[in-house]
Parts: sequence; structure tokens; C-alpha cells
Amino acid sequence: MPAQNKDQGGWKKFLWNSETGECLGRTGSSWAKIILFFIAFYGFLAGIFIGTIQALLLTLSRYKPTWQDRISPPGLTHHPHLDKAELMFSMNDVDTYISYTKSMKDFLGSYSEEIQRDPFKFEDCGEQADVYKNRGDLEMEIGIRKACRFSRSWLGSCSGIDDKHFGFSEGKPCLIVKLNRIVNFIPKPLQSNDSVPDEAQNKIQPNVIPIYCTNKKEEDAGKLGEVKYYGFGGGFPLQYYPYYGKLLHPHYLQPLVAVQFVNLTINYEIRVECKVFGENIAYSEKDRFQGRFEVKIKVNNF
Repeated sequence: MPAQNKDQGGWKKFLWNSETGECLGRTGSSWAKIILFFIAFYGFLAGIFIGTIQALLLTLSRYKPTWQDRISPPGLTHHPHLDKAELMFSMNDVDTYISYTKSMKDFLGSYSEEIQRDPFKFEDCGEQADVYKNRGDLEMEIGIRKACRFSRSWLGSCSGIDDKHFGFSEGKPCLIVKLNRIVNFIPKPLQSNDSVPDEAQNKIQPNVIPIYCTNKKEEDAGKLGEVKYYGFGGGFPLQYYPYYGKLLHPHYLQPLVAVQFVNLTINYEIRVECKVFGENIAYSEKDRFQGRFEVKIKVNNF
């Protein structure tokens, strides 16, 4: 029992020795030196870290990615967004396609005429495809760039202006297609038409990146029927490029193409592939949206 008390007393004395003024075996001046050392040491490390980060930030641009050469070509996407890339509905049941039409209506809301009226934010860039619209270098002290207007009416039957169901109620569904935004990317028209299918040769036009949709499987030939394209010459006009990013181009509206399948085989599932053709637009089997996309479409009438 006395030995236990002695051990407890030794433990307490190690925590605080009132006779020598030591805490944990060290005096106050000793602890002060240790604390000052670690403050100086870790302060020096923090200074190196902060200085390194600041030096790195000085090499970065606020307006474009530093390693933009590693960015893949733009993806080709569409509205409505589809689960498992399947567009399946019954033309006689609005509940089967109302989510599709709502998605398209919401997306096209930013393309309304009311939003594009401000002359300080938007400008007319013509109703015919033209060359690139140069608004200066990204690093120039010009400030916010104007955006080209894009009228929903150019999307014809797929604009949602006259037909609120975007063709779904008639078994003629529309897709609103766009090239994803990449800062300072300039799509280049094809120098040769060799890579374009024979049936799409008529879509090649100056100052346009064309898009073409067809059946993916050979056995579906004749099942797709006529495909109509609305917009600028059935493609993406060059005057809407380049895109200057969110800071310099906050009101930017990318050009759209509406694709309407007006004569699909009813009650038959068909796989459709849409592709854009450009000199610097490539395709990848690992990325189903790089320069192209696939979608399964089935229109039922029951």
C-alpha cells in the first residue's frame, strides 16, 4: 500500500513539481523555447507552402486551362437527357413523354427572345453561316464579350413554339443537339469529304460543322425513315466560335441543331447514331459522346 501511494505521488510530481516549478519534467523557460522553436519551424514551412502556391497561381490564366492541349474534342450531347440512352414512349400517352418535353422546354428557356434583347450582352451574327467571330485574345483587357443571338424559331418544328409536344404526340420526336463548350476551341471544317458517308455529302457547306444521323445497324436500314435537321444549314455555324469561358462570355449561347425523326417505324426499336464532321473532331469507342452519340428509339401507338 505505501508503494502504491509512492507511485501515485511520483506521477503527480511528474505532472507538476511545485518545488522546482517543472511541468512534465521541464521548467517554464524550457517549454517556452520549445514552443518558440516549433512556431518558427512550422511557420517557415507554412510560408514555403503559401509562397509556392502563390507562385504557381501567377503562372495560371484566369480565363483558360493551362494544359488545354490535353482536352478531348467536344462531346456531342442532346436534350432530353435519356436514361440508358433510350427514348421510348407511346404517342397516345402523354405521361410516357412529358418528362422528355419538359426537359427540352427547360433547356430552351435560355434561348427565349426576351433574354437576348439586351444590346450590351447580345449581338446579331447573321442568319447565314459565316466565319469565326473574333472578339480578341483571352488575355486582352476588353472585358465581357457579347454573345451571338440564337433564335428558337430557327429550330422549326422542334422549337416548341408551335408544337409544345416537340413532335412526340405525333410519333415524330425531336432531339435538340449541341456541341459541348470548350474554352477557345475552334471547330475546323473538313479539308476532305472522304470521311463523310455518301448519303451525307449534300450536308457539306462552307462555314458549317455538319451533323448526320443514321441507323447504327445495317439490318435497320429503311426503318429509320426521313430525318429532318433544323438550324443553320443542318449543322453548327462557325461564327458562334470561339467560346471565351464563363468569366468573359457569361451570356454565351452555343448553336443548336434540332433533329426530327418524322417517319419512324412504329412499335420497332431502332438504334440511331448521330455524328458531327470536322477536321479536329475525333471519335472514341471509350467515350460514347465524343463527336457522336447513340440513342435507341421506339415509338409505340398503344
